[in-house]
Amino acid sequence: MFLQHAPEFKTAEVFSEMPTHLRRTGVPSEWARVNRGGAEMDSFLEGPVFDGEGNLYVTDIIFGRVFRIDPRGSWTQLIEYDGEPNGMKFLSKTELLITDYKNGLMLLNIESGVIAPYLKRRNTEGFKGLNDLTFDSQGNLYFTDQGQSGLHDPSGRVYRLRRSGHLDLLLSNVPSPNGVVLSPDERVMYVGVTRGNCVWRVPLMPDGGVAKVGQFFTSYGPSGPDGLAMDIAGNLVVANPGLGYVWLINPRGEPIAVWSSPKSSAVTNIAFGGTDNQSLFCTESESGTILTMRMPYPGAKVHQP
Repeated sequence: MFLQHAPEFKTAEVFSEMPTHLRRTGVPSEWARVNRGGAEMDSFLEGPVFDGEGNLYVTDIIFGRVFRIDPRGSWTQLIEYDGEPNGMKFLSKTELLITDYKNGLMLLNIESGVIAPYLKRRNTEGFKGLNDLTFDSQGNLYFTDQGQSGLHDPSGRVYRLRRSGHLDLLLSNVPSPNGVVLSPDERVMYVGVTRGNCVWRVPLMPDGGVAKVGQFFTSYGPSGPDGLAMDIAGNLVVANPGLGYVWLINPRGEPIAVWSSPKSSAVTNIAFGGTDNQSLFCTESESGTILTMRMPYPGAKVHQP
């Protein structure tokens, strides 16, 4: 790849680490056995999202937990339930919509701690395993159905759930769809394709369909792009757990900056936050750590219905 300028390399900083009393040390799990080669893990953080008061919410996939981290870095567990929660977005000021690998879309009331199904399956068929989600400015929900898909089985899906309740299947041939985000003008959807080690660019057509889907960015290493975010200048931010990198990619698909993790390499998902929305926060899932890095532009607006 020819670049006019080589990307700037930086190192992320640690914002907060999961306290010892919340770690499940020595507790085996089926999720870790299948997805992490049987390694002993006390948590696996994902799904960062901010509320209007600057609190950060994250999930723990392995043990079905959701945490709130205040602006000072203090942790509170909101819930533990029989699920595998991953991505989250606010549906209202008090409700978090969760892509749950085990249960489909779930709705959590952060005040009462009550969690309930929102959309468990499509036309009586269960999902493969939901991963991440985003809203557009009209309240339509885009979400990825990853499961165990990959290059051996490119059958991962991306859906759009309209405010009317109509569910559109936009893509059905993705080898591991993961993070999903829209361009600032909402004409393009980007999808992190983890096991394809790339990001797809998906034009959204006026008739509601997609066309001319292409590969926008290609990574390398043992595990590809995971969570995605967008800044106000139209630059794409990509968490890459195989490398322990967070990429900043311009609209031409060129890396302009790279941050490396000072902890383990599993940088899985990202969200803009801080008082000016110009700091990026990242879940480093293997160490139970929240990383932070200062970005050149503020994040694009994260919509909720």
